[in-house]
Amino acid sequence: MTADGNTICAGIDNPAGCTGASPGLGPSPTVPGADFYVNGIGVCGFNGIPSGCVNGAWLNFQPRLGFAYDVTGQGKTIIRGGYGIMNERVQGNDVYNNAGTVPLAASVNFTGVLLSDPTVPLSGTPPAVGIPVNNVTGLDKPNYSSPRSTQFSLGVQQSIGKSVLSVAYVGAQNRHQNYYTEINLPDESLLPGYVNGGALLPYNSVVPYVGYHGIRLSRNEANSDYNSVQASIRGNVFSNDLTYQAGYTYSHTNDSFNSGGSGGDLYNVSDPYQGWKYDFGPSMYDHRNVFFANFVYDIPFMKHSDNKLAKTLIGGWEISGIITAMSGAPLNIGVNNTVGTVNSVASIVPNSANRPNRTGSGSDPHTVAEWFDTSLYTPAVCATGPDCFGNTPRNSVWGPGRQNWNLSFFKNFVFNEARGSNLQFRAEFFNIWNHTQFQGDTQNGGVSTNLGASNFGAVTQAYDPRIIQLALKLYF
Repeated sequence: MTADGNTICAGIDNPAGCTGASPGLGPSPTVPGADFYVNGIGVCGFNGIPSGCVNGAWLNFQPRLGFAYDVTGQGKTIIRGGYGIMNERVQGNDVYNNAGTVPLAASVNFTGVLLSDPTVPLSGTPPAVGIPVNNVTGLDKPNYSSPRSTQFSLGVQQSIGKSVLSVAYVGAQNRHQNYYTEINLPDESLLPGYVNGGALLPYNSVVPYVGYHGIRLSRNEANSDYNSVQASIRGNVFSNDLTYQAGYTYSHTNDSFNSGGSGGDLYNVSDPYQGWKYDFGPSMYDHRNVFFANFVYDIPFMKHSDNKLAKTLIGGWEISGIITAMSGAPLNIGVNNTVGTVNSVASIVPNSANRPNRTGSGSDPHTVAEWFDTSLYTPAVCATGPDCFGNTPRNSVWGPGRQNWNLSFFKNFVFNEARGSNLQFRAEFFNIWNHTQFQGDTQNGGVSTNLGASNFGAVTQAYDPRIIQLALKLYF
């Protein structure tokens, strides 16, 4: 099912362009030859609309290229690179979201009326004559190109003793990314009247498609990008008793996914008048600096002793660890629905969200009570229409970083080397230094980011403190 200027009517009273013999009627998708109340909604597979709902793309060129070059011919220095273009198909969830839209689903809701005659009220005023129309979710047929991801990398690997050092540039440019947008919008100049309580006409009477309230369409038009420098080293030292790996990534990624979930697509753009570019900014997982290290050290002390008692009681210790450190993820500053105005623009315009205005740069305190400078933010004024949506960029504040050390100690009491039977004692320490690690990002929360909240700007969550776990394992 699609909805665009060619397949949705202006309403029952203006059926121009509708299909069917009567105003508002169209072909039933389930009963051949029957009419159904569709009010101008086009049905996939009928009247020239593709059976897949959107214009198909059959000429997607998807090349792949990769190479590896041994610079010296001795396997010590290798240059590697790759380039590829990938396309995605029509997203299943976009199709599934149509399931609640007429004519695939239809419901009529009248309250306080006789079941035998819905025009007769049980008490009070009779309901308005007409058939209520649900909000519409559909696919935007002419704006649904195949999502495309162009990925590329170039790096060098160098052998250093028993270790391998790798340094590479890795990037991606993504086009035609998925998002949802409201299209049944009144003229933007009318918004102040509805937000500030001065409008005279009902909202549903000033939208382009009068027969509907909200019309939300899925489009594939947004952009995103990722650029990074990645370095790592891994290997063995100390007669192979120590195995280690360490890496560092400096990266930056942007998208327009206005989401608090783990995905990104399938969400509405905040300002449907400006479109996805209003939300374009750092991705919710944009940790600029990420470092990690892990190791396993088989302590050689008394490991090869001929004294079996000393070897059993004193030797046989291992230590392993995982260390991570990263800079904070971005925070999206929002606004409570009723801050500064009679109504929020998001409560008037369906499928929208808002951010406050930001003035100046300020200095973020980075305290528990105020992680970022809250004095910079004020509600959007909503005096002329375009200024109803705030000027604060999406994901423009950076949350707390994190440093975490997990260490484990193992002691093996060998009973029989030939059979490999032994008793292992394990002591595992998570966040061993008991660092306070504040939590805060757009995806998982942790910092209050809505202007108007009583704790606006405060840190509200932290990761777990030190946890110690002891265990015995018997191998036989």
